[in-house]
Amino acid sequence: MITIYTDGSSRGNPGPGGFGTVIKKDNRRKEISGGFRLTTNNRMELLAVIVGLEALLKPNLDVTIYSDSKYVVDAIEKKWVFGWVKKNFKDKKNPDLWKRFLKIYPKHNVKMVWVKGHAGNPENERCDQLATEAADGNNLKLDLGYENSLKQG
Repeated sequence: MITIYTDGSSRGNPGPGGFGTVIKKDNRRKEISGGFRLTTNNRMELLAVIVGLEALLKPNLDVTIYSDSKYVVDAIEKKWVFGWVKKNFKDKKNPDLWKRFLKIYPKHNVKMVWVKGHAGNPENERCDQLATEAADGNNLKLDLGYENSLKQG
């Protein structure tokens, strides 16, 4: 059983942003984070989930992902994202990240669990710290998916 905690942050929406992911298996733990110069909170929430799943090296794992993002949890658990695929993500935001998610999601048995943000869950709080530190960091990366969508109108 793998447990993944995730959080995303942006300073302004859009603005500089970051994600934080904590992966736990048995007594092992891995933390991953990254920051971007211009992005949105929802993109960072979703990217945190994607990065967590992409970090798993073996297929067919039982994975529980905790997120405080209703956007991400509901899109997956209520199966909305699969309807969006059928409509080629027409009028939906973040299709680049959702497509990336859909490449990794079927490789595991994933359960999404919503947790209230900033409510004292230690791992969620750690993810928030990782995300905000990444957003406030130097050498922020380009979120090409977001910035290219701005150019397209």
